[in-house]
Amino acid sequence: MKKETTLSKGLSWAFFLNLLFAVIELIGGYLTNSTAIITDAFHDFMDAAAIGVAVYMDRYSKKPASDTYHFGYRRFALLSALVLSTILLVGAAFMMYHAVQVFGIKKEVNSLGMLGLAVLGIAINGFAFLRIKKGDEPHDHSHAHAHNHAATDANSKAVMLHLLEDVLGWVAVLIGAIVMYFTKWYWIDPLLTLLIALFIAYNAVTNLWSTFKILLQAAPKTINVNALKKDVTEIIGVKETVSVKIWSIDGIENIATVQVRIPEIQHYQEIQKQIKALLAHEYHIKNTTIEMV
Repeated sequence: MKKETTLSKGLSWAFFLNLLFAVIELIGGYLTNSTAIITDAFHDFMDAAAIGVAVYMDRYSKKPASDTYHFGYRRFALLSALVLSTILLVGAAFMMYHAVQVFGIKKEVNSLGMLGLAVLGIAINGFAFLRIKKGDEPHDHSHAHAHNHAATDANSKAVMLHLLEDVLGWVAVLIGAIVMYFTKWYWIDPLLTLLIALFIAYNAVTNLWSTFKILLQAAPKTINVNALKKDVTEIIGVKETVSVKIWSIDGIENIATVQVRIPEIQHYQEIQKQIKALLAHEYHIKNTTIEMV
């Protein structure tokens, strides 16, 4: 519960900081005449809206299982990850379009002003990133618990990716501002916008695809299904492991259905107990259905 509370607070911090800095960026972008900063201001406004959805979905996904949702509401966090990644992609497309439009236009940019905003951007987004990361770290160091939290849930992962991109983007702006200050190469400003947008688009598509794979019940990458089948078959009394089907509820908790062939039906309960123990301790799958064929 402590982890969930800390993570929710981290997401709330990210929302308010993003919204505040978007306003600062918009004003600073006009004052410095920087296309990169103005486009990123609109990008951050979309970020704030998306993170607001993430905060709500994170809290909603903590509701317990019901008669309608037998596995609980955790998949609502995946919907938030989809929304967040889609907004990122739309924002990146907007940034690329705007950068191309102004690429050939010669205009002076206040590089010192950009430099100051870049330092502020790195500090604010870096702080928000660390707040969420701290909330996502496991506090129980047992082997199974550590494994369950090794993979961040899709919702907070999308937000952290978001903020990390912002930090890296502002590092690029910082370098660009220094170069422009000494060289007066103002075409670097729209070039930075284009590069940042391409980086954001690439990561948004990657996150979208990983979320889609969970929703489409793809087998988790963290589990070697062939090794699992071999381990089950080695249990005394199991003649053959016919099939193993594994899917993830939310990118953290996995569910398995195992079909085994056993020659002596009277030993089924003991074999079932051993298979469930194997999957729980070695593969950290606590929700397992055993079928005898």
